[in-house]
This record gives sequence, C-alpha cells and structure tokens, in this order.
Amino acid sequence: METESLKSLGTLLFWGALFYLMMRFGCGAHMMGGHGGHGSHGGSSGEKDPVCGMAVEPGKAAGASVHAGKTYYFCSPSCRDKFEKEPAKYAAGSARDDHQHGGHHHG
Repeated sequence: METESLKSLGTLLFWGALFYLMMRFGCGAHMMGGHGGHGSHGGSSGEKDPVCGMAVEPGKAAGASVHAGKTYYFCSPSCRDKFEKEPAKYAAGSARDDHQHGGHHHG
C-alpha cells in the first residue's frame, strides 16, 4: 500500500473510533438510553432527570440533590453536577417541559 493510502485509512479509523466513543459514552448515550449503561428511558417510577430528561428509578439513581424542598434524581454524576451548578434553571425547565410538552424531552 502507498503511504498516502495508509494515512487516509488511519484518518478514517481515527474518526470512526471517535464517533463510536461519543455515541457510546458521550452525547449519544442520552439518545440511546443511558450513560454507558446507567439509566434508561421508560422507567416505571415516574422520576425524571431534570438535566437530560431521562427516566430514573430513585433506588438506582447515580445521584440525588435537594432543591427548594424537592429531591431530584440523576442518571449520572455529570447530570447531578450540572444541576447543582444551576439548580433553579433545571428545576424550572423540568416543570415547564412537563406542562408545555406533555412530559417528553426534546434533545
């Protein structure tokens, strides 16, 4: 094989691997049902992660936080950390989404 062909193949493999990792552990994890296996859509508890909108069972939550007397449950530590930086933003957004969009999350 020519050197240029090997460079092209290497570049393709690099971007393919990066795409896979992002879908498996990054942004795509929300769409595909969890952060690397944590959390799932369609939980029976009715609790919802206020950051990403995923269904969370309180007993299996990756974290919890109390804001204004209400306990919020999270599918991952990163969602909990985002919430704790701006709890009013996410708590208000969660209630607004439930009333305006019938409880489903766009994203």
